[in-house]
This record gives sequence, C-alpha cells and structure tokens, in this order.
Amino acid sequence: MKGLWGRALWVDLSRREVRVWDYPVDYALDYVGGRGLAARVLWDFMPAGADPLGPENILVFAAGPLTGLAVNSGKIVVAAKSPLTGGYGDGNIGSHFAIGLRKSGFDALIVSGRARKPSYIYVENGETHILSAEALWGSNAVECERRIKEVHGRSVGVACIGPAGERLVRYAVVISQAGRAGGRPGIGAVMGSKNLKAVAAIGDMDIPVADPGEVRRLYVDSVRDVKGKDGYGFWVRQGTMATIEWSQAASVLPAYNFREGVFEGYRMIDGYSMEAAKVDLRSCPVCAMPCGNVVLDSKGLEAELDYENVAMLGSNLGIAHLGHVARINRVADEMGLDTISLGAVISFAMEATERKLLKEGIEWGDHKAAESLALDIAYRRGALGELLAEGVMRASEKLGGDSGDWAMHVKGLEISAYDCHAAPAMALAYGTSPIGAHHKDAWIIAWEVKTGRFEYSEAKVDKLIELQRIRGGIFETLVACRFPWVELGFNLEWYPKIFKAATGRPITLEEYYEIADRIYTLIRALWIREQGTWNPQMDTPPARWFKKPLTKGPIAGSKLDPEKYHWMLQKYYQKRGWDERGIPRKSTLRKLKLEYTIPELEKHTTLTE
Repeated sequence: MKGLWGRALWVDLSRREVRVWDYPVDYALDYVGGRGLAARVLWDFMPAGADPLGPENILVFAAGPLTGLAVNSGKIVVAAKSPLTGGYGDGNIGSHFAIGLRKSGFDALIVSGRARKPSYIYVENGETHILSAEALWGSNAVECERRIKEVHGRSVGVACIGPAGERLVRYAVVISQAGRAGGRPGIGAVMGSKNLKAVAAIGDMDIPVADPGEVRRLYVDSVRDVKGKDGYGFWVRQGTMATIEWSQAASVLPAYNFREGVFEGYRMIDGYSMEAAKVDLRSCPVCAMPCGNVVLDSKGLEAELDYENVAMLGSNLGIAHLGHVARINRVADEMGLDTISLGAVISFAMEATERKLLKEGIEWGDHKAAESLALDIAYRRGALGELLAEGVMRASEKLGGDSGDWAMHVKGLEISAYDCHAAPAMALAYGTSPIGAHHKDAWIIAWEVKTGRFEYSEAKVDKLIELQRIRGGIFETLVACRFPWVELGFNLEWYPKIFKAATGRPITLEEYYEIADRIYTLIRALWIREQGTWNPQMDTPPARWFKKPLTKGPIAGSKLDPEKYHWMLQKYYQKRGWDERGIPRKSTLRKLKLEYTIPELEKHTTLTE
C-alpha cells in the first residue's frame, strides 16, 4: 500500500543487531499504522506476561500513512507494555523524529532487548547506528536533545528521556523539542529500562505516495481551510489554555485532588493570564495551528504550557500563580515526567498530608515544596519521592486506609484534567480508555455539558464509541493531530480524501470505524492476556466521584450514581460486542478478524460465544 514503506526498523539492543523488517501487508490493511501497528506488534512479538521493565518488553515508535503528508501530521505513536498499569500503554508525540524516521525509509522503529551500556539510536536515510550515550546519561531531556543536535545537526529529530526515565519512574515520558511529551503510561521508563537515552532520525527520501500532485494540492487546500476558520485567530492566541475558563464555568476544573470542579484562583492561571505573559509560540512539524504557548517561569526560563499541565499543576494543587505553575512544568519537562500524573501524585500527597497519613508531607498551594518534590520524584530521592515515583495506585496501596477512594486513577493511569462528579459520559470515557484514564480517546465532556450533563443514556454511550472510533482510531493510526477537527470544525471527510491520494486506496469513514473497533478490541485482548482476567470494576473511575459530592460552584451537591454508571458500562460492552465482564466474545473476535487471539485468551479466561 502506498503512503507506507511497508518496512520497519528493528533494533535488538541486547545483541546490538539491526535489521529491516518487511511487515505483512495485512498489518497495513487491517491496522493502518500508528497505534494499530504498535498493538499488533506487541501482540505478536511480546511474550505474554512480560516484565514491563525487562528486556522482553517491546518498544514501538510507529508512524502512519499520513505522517509528514497531511495538515498537522508531524506525529508518531510511542507504545509498549506499561510499567504503570501493567497493560497496553501508548501516546503520541509531535516531533521531527517522526518526519526523520519516515524520510529515512521506515514506518516504525521497534526496539527489543536491553543495551549493556547507555545508548542511543541514530538513523539517517536508512543507515542505522547504535551509539554510546554514556556522556548523555544523567542529563535532562532538554540538554540531551541540544547535545545530540550539536553532533548530528540542527535538523535531526530527537526523542529522549530525562532522569525520571533513567530511574524508572513509572510515569516517565518521552520528550522532544523541549516541551513535547508522549507516552503517559511510562514509556519513558521503558526506554530507561533498555538503557536507551534517545532515538534520533534525519532523512531526505521521498515518502512513496499514489498521487503526489493530489497530496500536495490537498495539503495546501487543507492548510488554507484550517487558517480560514472563524476561531483560528483566538486559537493562535490561547490554544488549549482557553479551556481553563470554560472548565471553571462548567464546574469541571479539577481542584484539590478532584475534590471540587471550581477553583477560586482560576483567573491567575487562565488563557488571558497566559496571553499577557507569552513570549513565544511553538508547534510540532507540519503544523498549521500551533498550540505550544511559551511563558517565562518564576526563574526566568521558558516553559511550554497547555490546559492539562496548568490545571493539574495549578488548580489541582491549589496554586494560583502562572509563573509558579510554569516552573513546576519546566522541571517536569526537563526531568521527563508526565505533567498530568505528576499533578495527580502531588495532589494525592497533599491530601494525604491533610489527612495525616504522611508524617513529612506537603501542604496545599506550596509551590516551592511542589517543585522540590517533583525533583525528588524524578531522582527517587527520599521516602516520599520514592513512594510517589510509583504512581497514585501503588502509593495508595502502601498508605492504606480509605486512600483508594481518592487515588485518582483508572487501571493505574492518573486521571487527566476534567472533574466528573457531574459528567457520567466523561467518567465512562475515562473508564473505558484503552490506556487508562486519559481524555485523548474521547473528549466527550464539551458535548455532554452542552447536551445534558446529568443524564445517563444510551445516546451518550453511542457518542462515546463514535468519538473513540475517530479520536483513538482514525487520528491515532493516520497519525495526525485531532485539533483541527476538534477545535476548529475541520471536516472529517478531508482524511479519506488525503488517505486515498497517499495510499491509492479508497476508504469510507464507516470502513475506518471497523478498523478502529478491531484495534480497540485487540487492545482489550492484550490487557486481558497481561492481566489474566477482567471485570467491570477495572473500567470504573475512583470512588470519590460516586461517594463525595461537590461542595462548591453552581452544581454543588452533584455526584455520580454508581448503578446508572454501571448500566451505561454494560451498554458499552454490548455495543462493543464484549460480554458482561468486558471480555470480547468469540463472535466479535471472528467478525473483526481477531480470531488469532482466541487460543491465547482461552489460556487465561473463559470466552463466551
């Protein structure tokens, strides 16, 4: 299939072997690329029950057929078995590495084994080298990228880890361009476990496409369309930071470890505060709508902000000062820490301190202590740093008491920045996200607030699956950014047109939805294989949203209804073709061309027809 090279670069670090793998054509036809390719590789080549931090885990960097060709397509998926959740983990990252790998003649980089000494992988026009990273080990992620560029040139694309990944912090991420991050479920720790400090790529090969002229025309026309949208000017001014004000008005802005949905100091950290402080605007490559708003932190260093990190490191910690929030965010980017999980673990520690479960804890709003604690976590320093480096699920298991009720995670992945006391569809989106609690796959909350937030309905389940098919299916396999569609109303029909021009293969949205369903069900099969079982509780958000109502704001008194939530969850299972436990039925696996998973799944559980 055009648009893809049909080959991946496979690096075995243990043997220091490099080979080119011509992957089967059905991988492209049935899974497209990106997340789909990564999930199939993990199923086929990672041993069941692999230690996420062992050499048998497989690390995948997977592009898609539109990477580097379409508007806002400078992205790549990073995936592996998650050390945070024990299940499938992935994320996408905007990086010149995505373009460099594609223009070097590969759709993916697959890494197995473990290097004896710190190393990095360098790819240039198909030539691959495993180089020493001993001089880079210990450097922060921003410094690491700068030093690799000094060696290989400013145009090289780099994705690397910081000290948190080296020390196997379970939510360490992959960093690129001094502020782009991907792989929330601990993909940075997987790199660290392999002694892999960085990957770098540069190339000038032409990506093979079916109709080069049409690809170029569609690219120019689509960029013009995006920049002509009514909301484009405001987007360039504030980007996702406008969501602070919206979330406050909707009572979904996380405050004090998701105890509340409003924050008294929101004006000090909102989009207008950011606008007043902004010094630069950054973007991923091939981007028509930049979102990387840069401000100076409290120490005068640049920090790239968006809604998620400001909400989780600001309102959720009780910090009402943009410069202080930016400082913690800068530390997280340098250390290679996921800002969402970092905000969650620090807020958990603040609440644990308040409840006197920690002797030496941290108080709400203490930005200096939060900055210091972020460094302790990254370096696993001290008892508290070591505890929180494990994530809130394991921290709550160690602290005990009722802390599991307010350890804000699903499947071990900390919840991103939307409170769901009065948002059952968004709660279900978190519950059923294929990587754990993350908004990327189905940001349904804006639609829910607009159309009726208090209802528990089949229509919400239908909308959730539709969004998962689009956001977690189409965008995560093409691989392209969803912002033009989400934020500006860019027509989804653009993508089948560009797909056909690039690949020569016509595809309808309905056909793509089936591919998305196949990938979601394969990922669920991976989870079951690795966990050995499944039950609806694993798809359920924390007890806090069900037990303790909001006490502030216009919808004070609101909380989720557990019986109605589980009614919606069962509807979701039915529509997915999964049984009442959340396990795919044999008939569904056959229908989606996943019959090859049946023998392995039957080793772990009973499948229903």
